[in-house]
Amino acid sequence: MKKTPEKIPRLRVAIGAGLVTALGALVLGGCGGTTSPGSSGPATSTSHPTAPRAPLFYVSLGDSYAAGYQPTGPHSGKTDTNGFAYQIPGLASKKGYDLKLVNFGCAGATTTSILNSVGCKLEGPSAARYPTETQAQAADDFLKAHRSKVGLVTVSIGGNDVVPCASVAQPISCVVSAVPKMERNLATLVRGLREAAGPTVPIVGTTYPDVILGLDLSHEASQKSLAVVSVTAFKDLINPALQKDYTAVGGSFVDVTAATGAYGPLTATTDLPPYGTIPVPVAKICELTFFCEYRNIHPRTAGYRIIAELVVATLPRRDS
Repeated sequence: MKKTPEKIPRLRVAIGAGLVTALGALVLGGCGGTTSPGSSGPATSTSHPTAPRAPLFYVSLGDSYAAGYQPTGPHSGKTDTNGFAYQIPGLASKKGYDLKLVNFGCAGATTTSILNSVGCKLEGPSAARYPTETQAQAADDFLKAHRSKVGLVTVSIGGNDVVPCASVAQPISCVVSAVPKMERNLATLVRGLREAAGPTVPIVGTTYPDVILGLDLSHEASQKSLAVVSVTAFKDLINPALQKDYTAVGGSFVDVTAATGAYGPLTATTDLPPYGTIPVPVAKICELTFFCEYRNIHPRTAGYRIIAELVVATLPRRDS
């Protein structure tokens, strides 16, 4: 029997993010081999095991997605190590990386606050704290101090800039108005990161699952309509703006919205208890995030893993 909530409350979400983990101490190792020429024959070579490469820092910036926030109930939650930033080092090790996470993410961050707000009220586990600096400045300072010892920078920001648009009568017009400021702020942020990190460090920007698709479960026509237009907002407005800024500094952009199934047809359906027969893109949001269960926009651990896998896929294999 199809079971669908009678009414889904108006969306109230904050993609905040506080996160992270100050880890550190580089251990430098060497490698070697010797070649001994023979006096009356061909040279012979003695091979020695190659020492592991030195660990590299992985710097994470952004909001609650960067921080790994997950709800523990309808009105409670915490940051934990299920977040994508925490999953990346393990996945990257399969490509030859030894990454040590240093996470500056902060819950509730916007592209404005990341540049202008000092300190952070909600951080992730083992956070890199910056009580007298903005998140952007703290990250830039760390990158400059550890230049040549950083293997990856990720940025998850922009969601909170457009969250208010889910609660207005004309959401697309709202997003259209919000995107230029978001784009300008992000451009400033990533230019600073590139200058601080140097020209070769991978900078990877992420976007978000389209959790607003979960409103399709509502009986209210306005909520269902919002679910439909949310796809347009991500595909045509938000994600192109984010991608433009990351690629402008030689960075990469990973389309989490596409990878979590948002662009599939709403006419394709599947059965998902307890909701019954629902569109496939909506089912994926229910499975990968907590939106359908708690009306919370944050990913489940499997949802965060998709983001981590997308980031790691951008990295070249690092030979020993």
